[in-house]
Amino acid sequence: MTAAVRAATVAGRMTEPAGRLDAAAVIDALREVADPEIPVISVVDLGVIGDVSLEPGRVRVELLPTFVGCPALDPMREAVAERVRSLAPDREVEVAVVFDPPWTTERITPLGRRRLTEGGFAPPVTGRSGMPVVLDVPVPCPWCGSRRTVLENAFGPTACRAIRYCTDCRQPFEQFKQV
Repeated sequence: MTAAVRAATVAGRMTEPAGRLDAAAVIDALREVADPEIPVISVVDLGVIGDVSLEPGRVRVELLPTFVGCPALDPMREAVAERVRSLAPDREVEVAVVFDPPWTTERITPLGRRRLTEGGFAPPVTGRSGMPVVLDVPVPCPWCGSRRTVLENAFGPTACRAIRYCTDCRQPFEQFKQV
């Protein structure tokens, strides 16, 4: 399968004959799979689902880890495989961890960014030029919206997050680092 065909498949433009499973159905089903560490966001909206390919008797889903050594990788892979198996019990399901293309914070969907904020996480921030914001620049508090926030610790619970504090509402929160 060529890269263009794979991209079209992931975008849901290619389907199998009527009544059969297609890539769009797999992607839609995976919207129900929450990230094990941050259950307010799905694996699709986090952007960790790469290519979805369907062949006779087989479904293959590529999983793009947020970073090498992500502690949620195994539970995420199992949850994705279980959900796909529920759609295609008669097919072999493969969930392959891939690093090409690499996951970046740009893969987080607008809905994912909104859900992160609603869940008390600050999504990654980019400047006006589209470049990543340096960690010591205040970012909006997901709880009250204030920009009067400070970096408490650049090393959060995982490599992709930092700990911040809002001086207005006095709430700590995690911020996704721009990757």
